[in-house]
Amino acid sequence: MTKYAVIVAGGTGTRMGSAVPKQFMLLNGKPVLLHTIDTFLRAYADLQIILVLPAPFEEQGKQLILQATTPSRIQMVLGGATRFHSVQNGLKKINEASVIFVHDGVRCLVTEALIRRCYEQTLLKGNAIPAVAVNDSIRMMEGNKTKVVDRSKLLAVQTPQTFRSNIILSAFGQPYNEAFTDEATVAEAAGHEIFMIEGEKENIKITLPADLLIAEQLSRKA
Repeated sequence: MTKYAVIVAGGTGTRMGSAVPKQFMLLNGKPVLLHTIDTFLRAYADLQIILVLPAPFEEQGKQLILQATTPSRIQMVLGGATRFHSVQNGLKKINEASVIFVHDGVRCLVTEALIRRCYEQTLLKGNAIPAVAVNDSIRMMEGNKTKVVDRSKLLAVQTPQTFRSNIILSAFGQPYNEAFTDEATVAEAAGHEIFMIEGEKENIKITLPADLLIAEQLSRKA
């Protein structure tokens, strides 16, 4: 089946405390976002990438695409006001039956194995949402007090969140809602059952400076 990856890279560097957005920072001499792109290109020879970037970084995006292993399989669109609108802009480029991955551009340690497992489950169940168990103790605020939460019932959700096109394209036809924290919540709000799949602990999201250091160490072990 035709495959698309909508890779969303909307960061502006605020939490990294840098003038360079995290997706363009170097990880072992290569931009973070380029690590992500090249992994998806390797996963399937027929996969097409739709790269979603903020308007101020359009030129950097064009230059980055030229560095990818197969630039001809990548097109770029500009993002929107929220993640929902950015993903929606990317999905507008797809008008055929397909399997669609939606991935955080700064989850640069995603593996080809996870991408393929998400694809295979999506063919069977319609979607695949990777997640990992929560290891930390968790407490929930209730007014001025906290109470412990049973972490055995919690999952930390990752990407690529993967769907058959008929599910995700129609789901993103809904009006925006602040409760839409990821693609799974959008699909669930449209009435679709969500199916989890085992994620990878190393599939971290680069958000803070320490995350980049951790990613450097993990990538050297791969």
